[in-house]
Amino acid sequence: MAVWKKLATFVGRMKMNKTRLLTIFIIAISGQLQAQEWQLVWSDEFNRDGRPDSATWNYEQGYVRNEEAQWYQPENAWQQDGLLIIEARREQNRPNPTYRPGGRHWGQRRPTINYTSACLTTRGKREFRYGRLEVSARIPTAPGAWPAIWTLGTGMEWPSNGEVDLMEYYRIGGKPHILANAAWGSDRRYEAVWDSSKVPLTRFTDRDPLWAQRFHTWLMDWDETAIRLYLDGEMLNEIALSTTRNGSAGQGRNPFTELPQYVLLNLALGGQNGGPIDDEALPMRYEIDYVRIYQNTNK
Repeated sequence: MAVWKKLATFVGRMKMNKTRLLTIFIIAISGQLQAQEWQLVWSDEFNRDGRPDSATWNYEQGYVRNEEAQWYQPENAWQQDGLLIIEARREQNRPNPTYRPGGRHWGQRRPTINYTSACLTTRGKREFRYGRLEVSARIPTAPGAWPAIWTLGTGMEWPSNGEVDLMEYYRIGGKPHILANAAWGSDRRYEAVWDSSKVPLTRFTDRDPLWAQRFHTWLMDWDETAIRLYLDGEMLNEIALSTTRNGSAGQGRNPFTELPQYVLLNLALGGQNGGPIDDEALPMRYEIDYVRIYQNTNK
């Protein structure tokens, strides 16, 4: 009540008309309701130099997905000056310890490691169901870069577990794009149904030529009805959860109403979507300022 008394006193002194008074009260009420609606339940601000917190973060290892060029390893991720840094590097034909001539996995058929990077996940350590995920980051945009902020569900195999891409960056038809996606299962194993938004980077760089040099905020708002994905307050995609039920391969379940999700942060190179890699741009750095999860206090 003290806030309202101070506001009323201030307005009275300013002798504002009723319309302006109503506007001020609406703004104040909106701000208070917003503060009440979302409560921070976990965050990593990366304020301690050194290795990321092992109580929160896991590391993927090796050649993992999408026939990407990089070998994932923990050494390419560290905290410094309040940031989580993921660095992609050129390597000098390191032997691939998983090399198997004629191996079934594409990674086993590569005799050498030519690039390294890192992928960090919160699987089994920080998972959430419904709420708000907010990440502030500065992404590399050189050719071949494929940074991402995304989530995966637990307890089922991909894609029936559900995937949400708050941010993917890569080139489509040679032109840089920002993507905001969700995927779930179809009637065929390992075949996803996608709801994708693909926005040319020029939408943002035309407004701000220095866009790639700045930090930006990616947001996922997730409730029982929809997942909404935002970049710097602009909604890029809205996925109605009435449409996200798995096909028969996923037992007809809805991963986004049934399963918790965990967070992944990674910098991939090349592969199925990253495109040709600009070796002159290496090492590339993907810098994350914070990761925050909120829950709705009204539910």
